[in-house]
Amino acid sequence: MNEESKSQLAYRFIRERIDDGRYVPGFRLVLGQIARELDVSVVPVREAIRRLEAEGLVTFERNVGAQVALIKETEYLHTMQTLALVEGAATSMSAPHLTIDHLHRARELNERMRRTLDDFDPHRFTTLNLEFHAVLFEECPNPHILDLVHRGWNRMKMLRDSSFSFVPGRARESVDEHERIIGLIEAGADPIVIELAARRHRTATLDAMLAYQSAHKTRAAAAPVATATSEATSTETTITTAAATAAATATATE
Repeated sequence: MNEESKSQLAYRFIRERIDDGRYVPGFRLVLGQIARELDVSVVPVREAIRRLEAEGLVTFERNVGAQVALIKETEYLHTMQTLALVEGAATSMSAPHLTIDHLHRARELNERMRRTLDDFDPHRFTTLNLEFHAVLFEECPNPHILDLVHRGWNRMKMLRDSSFSFVPGRARESVDEHERIIGLIEAGADPIVIELAARRHRTATLDAMLAYQSAHKTRAAAAPVATATSEATSTETTITTAAATAAATATATE
């Protein structure tokens, strides 16, 4: 096995563990340990880690070493905003190059997504969702834009969980929007119309997630207040009851 093959082996080994969650954000990647597991030298492991670092999946810090990239609170927001722009452009530029077979494949995947809605599995839905969109954007003739789309999806995978886990109602809307995008491509719609439809499709999921997060934070903030109010009411009731008992006792004594 040559060094390039060993590097690819190390890349797949690490990448699979990042994608399936065995290597969580912040997990330290010890080159020597990985090399021993694969029975290779540290050289191909180092090359694999550099490749993953270029993809944004791994970071390297002084005195810490290589580790699985951490997700910041704003990461989802920024990634989705960027992905909306570049994937919209990629889908639009890809549209003239899509064949009947491409559209048939896209519809087939979308129908499989629709069938998952009744017994909803967000992780399965997300996997099919990527396959669906890949059919529509992979024919983009601009490799730089396509690379940015791939980077965006890679960063989304690092979030570990599907957006649809939190906003399952968005899944049904998403499937309907998919069909509209296919229809626009099929009808030979103007490129800017296709681009904006693909962009709105992405931002609609972002808006749903932001609304969920906002409502979740509001409920979390209100919970302590409600508890405190309940405790205060309980205390006042106890005091009032005690005062009434004392007054009744005094009257009886008189």
